[in-house]
Amino acid sequence: MQAKRIRRIQVLFLCGLWCFLLVNAAGAKVVERILAVVNDEVISQSEVDQMAKAYQAQAGLNMPSGSGKDLQQQLLEALIMQKLAKAEAKRRGIAISDKELEKALEGFKKQNGIPSDEALAQVLAKNDTSLQAFKQQMADKMLQDRLLAIVAGGKVVVTESEVRRFYDQEYPKVGGRQLHLKILDMPFPPGASEAQKDEVKKKAELILQEHRQGASWDALREKHAILVQDLGFVSEVDLDPELAQFLFKVKTGDTAPIQTLKGYQLVQVVDRREGRSRSLEEAAPEIRNVLQRREMEKTFQEWIKGQRERAHVKIMK
Repeated sequence: MQAKRIRRIQVLFLCGLWCFLLVNAAGAKVVERILAVVNDEVISQSEVDQMAKAYQAQAGLNMPSGSGKDLQQQLLEALIMQKLAKAEAKRRGIAISDKELEKALEGFKKQNGIPSDEALAQVLAKNDTSLQAFKQQMADKMLQDRLLAIVAGGKVVVTESEVRRFYDQEYPKVGGRQLHLKILDMPFPPGASEAQKDEVKKKAELILQEHRQGASWDALREKHAILVQDLGFVSEVDLDPELAQFLFKVKTGDTAPIQTLKGYQLVQVVDRREGRSRSLEEAAPEIRNVLQRREMEKTFQEWIKGQRERAHVKIMK
């Protein structure tokens, strides 16, 4: 559905912000295991481990499917592509100014209800990284987006017939209820043991109890160094039917715990409202943006694969 596609694009953006390519330099020196060499850069085991942590730390972000060696291979491939994209952006002289970076950072804090750099640094510290490293990864993601626009932007044309086809086949046209949702996502670590799952459950129960006793989301975020994702208004038709039915029973303003195969979520129904139908003319700009972004991503992925074929990439056995 259209809203799910839009939300997936937003989630992919967050993924770029949270997939930190870092090596922890604190403490004693450790001999790193090198997994791959990309031109003159190396990818270490700690970088792959850090990316796995980033996926599970970000609210609303799903880990890639698979486990063990299969999951590590997927993360390694993602890192290789990011290295190639960053190198190409540098070669083309693409740069992000300090002013642009600060504006993006302020937008991220506002979206996630984080009042200050200090509060963000506290959240990041819980995930073994720093504000400086976060800013660097944000700048890298902005570079990649700018490169995507240069490489693929001029090659993608969305026709009126494609917009109409999407509207007719996929766009929900029946007005219905909409829920304003806030979500606190607490995923299990990759390959979590029963003890680790129980620990996540206990923390979710503790946070919910504190919230029901009067603690605000802001207070809980600061105390537990967690992110609360505000999804805004979401149409019921874009939710899983069982989830929509469950949330229908939750009173406005209340928070309900939800257990999934991947962890626990605390979902607050902030508000409700009746939606309304949108005509093709009203929906067309939004649909065009979704289709254009989707095709640009496909074009960019094909382009980056070509870059890999021309680059020196060696994966260590």
